Amino acid sequence: MPHPKVTGRNVHTEILISRYKFMRNFVNTQDRAPKRVITISFASDTKQELCKISIGKKCCSLAEAYGILLYCNTFTDKEIKVVTENKALVQRLPKLFEKVFTLSFDQKPEDNEPEGKKAFVIFDTKKIAKILQSFGYDTKKVYAHHVNFAILEDDCCKASFIRGAFLAGGSVTDPAKRYHLELVTDHYNVNKETYSVLVELGFEAKNASRNGNYMAYFKQSEAIEDLLTTMGAPLAAMAVMNAKVEKDMRNSINRRVNCDTANLEKMVNASIEQVEAIRKLEASGSFENLTEKLKETARLRLSNPEASIAELAAMSDPPVTKSCLNHRLRKIVKLSDRKSDKT
Repeated sequence: MPHPKVTGRNVHTEILISRYKFMRNFVNTQDRAPKRVITISFASDTKQELCKISIGKKCCSLAEAYGILLYCNTFTDKEIKVVTENKALVQRLPKLFEKVFTLSFDQKPEDNEPEGKKAFVIFDTKKIAKILQSFGYDTKKVYAHHVNFAILEDDCCKASFIRGAFLAGGSVTDPAKRYHLELVTDHYNVNKETYSVLVELGFEAKNASRNGNYMAYFKQSEAIEDLLTTMGAPLAAMAVMNAKVEKDMRNSINRRVNCDTANLEKMVNASIEQVEAIRKLEASGSFENLTEKLKETARLRLSNPEASIAELAAMSDPPVTKSCLNHRLRKIVKLSDRKSDKT
């Protein structure tokens, strides 16, 4: 009975390999594809969510304003300037200062101003003195900014303070790209003491300096999720969580596809080697010298070049173990190699 002709990989095997390669390429393409059209940044979305929190208790409102001032552009006894391009914060700031200090900004954006950075300024020294006194400053002395922990006794006030710091001097990277949240101020002592506030809330930030500014930052997704939730942005925290799940799932699929592809290619290469060994034995006339069991295994391999060892073992009559069939195939390859060495 003539054996089926097999040269290298047969069509069925090529289809299997192509299918796995398609899966791997599909996953990689998903990595490169844009996830969504981003009209505003994730940080801006987060600040917008935070600004939806109602301006409630006086103590928490004072703490939020404190965070904004210590992390804003300018906070001195001569001038206060808060610059932002976030529409929600533009709406929140005047209401917050009216609630906490019962005063208004000396300069603020007009309603019909084009989009971009908006500046809120107070240059009236009496207003500034009132604000400074609200936080326990002695306006007659030269001072460096510190965090007055007496204003932040309760956890709700600490969370409000961090929210204010984030609104004025914070940012968070789109989690689809990477995990990074930071609070940046130009006051060295404020950065150190904000670290202590974060520790009291259960967070341990890393510190760094950059271009004359001081930064507390996080790069762990779990810490960022929890901090966003603490500040009052659970939707942003959920977005970070979803991005992490998506990344983990994609990485898991990549690993599985790569592993399966490698195993399949290994199986195909072994099958090709076995088929070539059998053909060499036939060509040299040594095939008939094989035992009946080796002949049966050789015929099975030639008839089923795409089958796995387990499948060939089940096809044997009677069925044999994978180990037994693998041993037979290795013996056939070894006998073929000996014939090649002699010739």
